[in-house]
Amino acid sequence: MPKITKIRVLIADDHAILRAGLRMLIDSQPDMVVVAEAQDGVVAVERVLEKHPDVAILDLTMPRSGGLDALHKIVKAEPAPRVLLLTMHEDPAYFRTALAGGAAGYVLKKSVDADLLSAIRAVHKGRRYVDPEFADVLVHEAFGGRTRKAEATEGSNVLSERERQVLKLVAEGFSSREIADQISISTKTVEAYRARFVDKLGLKSRAEIVQYALNLGFLSPEKFTLQKKSKNTP
Repeated sequence: MPKITKIRVLIADDHAILRAGLRMLIDSQPDMVVVAEAQDGVVAVERVLEKHPDVAILDLTMPRSGGLDALHKIVKAEPAPRVLLLTMHEDPAYFRTALAGGAAGYVLKKSVDADLLSAIRAVHKGRRYVDPEFADVLVHEAFGGRTRKAEATEGSNVLSERERQVLKLVAEGFSSREIADQISISTKTVEAYRARFVDKLGLKSRAEIVQYALNLGFLSPEKFTLQKKSKNTP
């Protein structure tokens, strides 16, 4: 009987109990083995360089460095593993950002039991795997023309460099006064740039500004998540 070559897997998640559960699930498969674990993105990159896994499973939000930051470094490794983002975030903006950053798959944590093993096998074979929950998003984009990222990129071409800079800082939550201090212009000038990009892009609220920045890659989902947490902290 020929020996099975197992898929070598790395698990990166800041919750030890979840890592243990995933390890048990993966190690119970005849064609898979966990070769390394990491509690954050920094350690995940180190383990990839040490252990050379075939597939790296990354949580999107972790301390020090999250899944997206780690993703950008891991896809440049030699050899680079296939990367699966495992997350609780169901907003399509996170999903689009992950795939644009080089992820081979995106799985929701609530679907782990049903989908993770299939996802590992699929990406190891060179395919992409997307959580079934995002099927409608892909169909809409396939038959509806441009993606939001493409639309955002096209729209950003009408902005000046300074307008893009102000847009990014507004999306990150800085006030006009804080932006003025950062880029050494007056508050009135900041407001003028803001009015210009809002008018050019047809953005009606700060929520739309944030979504636009996410689609374009000006603002990472992790930074947006931390920003929301800080605003909700008493």
